[in-house]
Amino acid sequence: MGRLLRWTALIVVVGAAVGWFVTGPDSLDPARFEGLTGDVARGATVFAAAGCASCHTAPDAGPDADGVALPVLAGGRSFASAFGTFVAPNISSDPDVGIGAWTDGDILTAIMRGVGPDGAHLYPSFPYTAYGRASPQDMLDLVAYLRTLPADATPNQPHQLAFPFNIRRAVGAWKLLYRRDDWTVQGDLTDQQARGRYLSEALAHCGECHTPRNALGGLQPGQWLAGAPNPSGQGRIPNITPGALQWTEGQIAEYLKSGFTPEFDTAGGEMAAVVRNTSRLSDDDRLAIAAYLKVVPPVVNTTP
Repeated sequence: MGRLLRWTALIVVVGAAVGWFVTGPDSLDPARFEGLTGDVARGATVFAAAGCASCHTAPDAGPDADGVALPVLAGGRSFASAFGTFVAPNISSDPDVGIGAWTDGDILTAIMRGVGPDGAHLYPSFPYTAYGRASPQDMLDLVAYLRTLPADATPNQPHQLAFPFNIRRAVGAWKLLYRRDDWTVQGDLTDQQARGRYLSEALAHCGECHTPRNALGGLQPGQWLAGAPNPSGQGRIPNITPGALQWTEGQIAEYLKSGFTPEFDTAGGEMAAVVRNTSRLSDDDRLAIAAYLKVVPPVVNTTP
């Protein structure tokens, strides 16, 4: 019995050590960014495509001349989920509570790997699983643009998560299961469709809302863009695969520009903020997104 207990203890210790090792944060290879410099003007477009302002602008921010929330990224917006409530952090250029004191490498690692400067895992409420597919140049451009935005000293608010979801190390195990660097939609795509895939699956992270999740919060790629429950508990986020969305490519592109549907309705809720972002893209990029949506595998009758 004593030998059995010793072997059991050894197995537990070894298992814990292995688990601790494999769930550790992974690094971002700096060689991917060698010879590249960020461009602020291009970064503004990446910022819009990635929807950064939609989550990180303070809830009470006022509109600018175009009716768009000012890009003061003070954080504070709350996002309810089955795992608790996540609160968007301050990512303004403030050096104390924002990211002003972070190096470019710190910011890139957070965006593309979900790891903070302190080595802690970030929760996947931040869509780094999508941003990890973005090009190094686009990410450097984004960082360059973020550094031009105003500082704000609003303190960060803690997430409201119960045990065991408040254990950040467990996010490392989640990443092993669900963080992927490959594209969801595969096959031979035209240049336009490939551009739309890049915008949709990486920068705009459409799947984060429009794809259902399993019990652990992982996206279900077999139901890609097939609609999902609204985390707020009110209604559903629609199926936008060809199995449900019958709009033409031109109608999709127009919706992403103006927010008007072919039925003369307008975008509402969180989608209104998405349209504010996509309206700042080029006509070619909006048409590319539309072309991509037409080659997504169709799923029928997901949304009631």
